[in-house]
Amino acid sequence: MDNTTVIIGAGMSGLIAAKALQIEGAQVMVLEKSRGLGGRLATKRVGDAVFDQGAQYFTVKDPLFESWVAGWQVIGAVSPWPESAHRRFIGRPSMTAVAKTLADGVEVKRDHKVTKITRVGERWCIEVENHGYICAARVVLTSPVPQSLALLAAGGVELPAEFASELAKLTYSPCLALLVTLTGPCRLPVDGVTKAEGDVRWAADNQRKGVSPLVAAVTLHLSAEFSTRHYGLGEAEVLELVRSEAEQLIGAGIASVTLHRWKFAHALATHAEPCVWLPEFKLGFAGDAFGGPRVEGAALSGLAMARRLLAELRK
Repeated sequence: MDNTTVIIGAGMSGLIAAKALQIEGAQVMVLEKSRGLGGRLATKRVGDAVFDQGAQYFTVKDPLFESWVAGWQVIGAVSPWPESAHRRFIGRPSMTAVAKTLADGVEVKRDHKVTKITRVGERWCIEVENHGYICAARVVLTSPVPQSLALLAAGGVELPAEFASELAKLTYSPCLALLVTLTGPCRLPVDGVTKAEGDVRWAADNQRKGVSPLVAAVTLHLSAEFSTRHYGLGEAEVLELVRSEAEQLIGAGIASVTLHRWKFAHALATHAEPCVWLPEFKLGFAGDAFGGPRVEGAALSGLAMARRLLAELRK
């Protein structure tokens, strides 16, 4: 039987788990529905403007994660945020650099949208849109939990009732992100990021970070309450509702706007364990709904998943 572990989702959890497995010689494949890598470690170019549209930075507290970050620093994939008084790290030249570094040497199939996952005997059969089926010995789901459960349900997979109930409680709030270029210089604080308490939750200056050297480009994340209420609106309508607040925060007028919707942006609750492995199914779950919010939590969840899988493989 094929001994491959298939990981669904090329965000931080999925990629760091795959990298840790690959380093130890395990057979692993990552399936990602998008063309890009990294999930919230996402960068978007709009003309000459460049935006980190998801996570703007990450913090480091855990020694294990710190050892990975130290390696990324050596090769220039990350650096401390310039002028920040806090211990914040950013990707170089943008946040996707972290994802690209983790994906190097790992079999990652992009534009592979999984539509259902079915258990056939002792193997998993994964249906991929426009790509047929992929078989695997083990499956790890790092996509948002509601999406993961939907894939299993589509394949007729029934999880233990108590565990399924636990997972159903792991819900998320959305986030609308406005990627704006400015009519004048940005006047955010010296470290280029500020948090707010209105409809705009925070703003980050991509030019000051060095992500968008040619154009003043600011990423605005709107509050969970606002994003939930107005998730279906277009970019012009969203901008009209927050323009006054945003321009006052930025200190400059807005010249253009692009809207990005994050449907599963923030886990509203986290599982008690950093990851879950069901040995009887050869099925695992990881992600920020397990390891905790933010980039570091997602990374620690992926690393915990890799440890569980390696222990399983060594039996």
